[in-house]
Amino acid sequence: MEISYDREKDIMLVELSTRPIEYAEKMGPIIVHFTKTEKPVLLEILDASEFIAATLKTSLRAKEEKLQPA
Repeated sequence: MEISYDREKDIMLVELSTRPIEYAEKMGPIIVHFTKTEKPVLLEILDASEFIAATLKTSLRAKEEKLQPA
């Protein structure tokens, strides 16, 4: 797996495989590239800085809620 980030375009690429890409589907802020057999090959995270900040915020909130006594 290889991860790269383009600061100018604010796009993070997560390469899951080196298999040939057949098609892609956009799922919210993420474009997933697939092989012919529907295996994910590449993830493009658009507006990556915003996506990562929101993901971290949600994760931290969930962790805090889990730690609080019922």
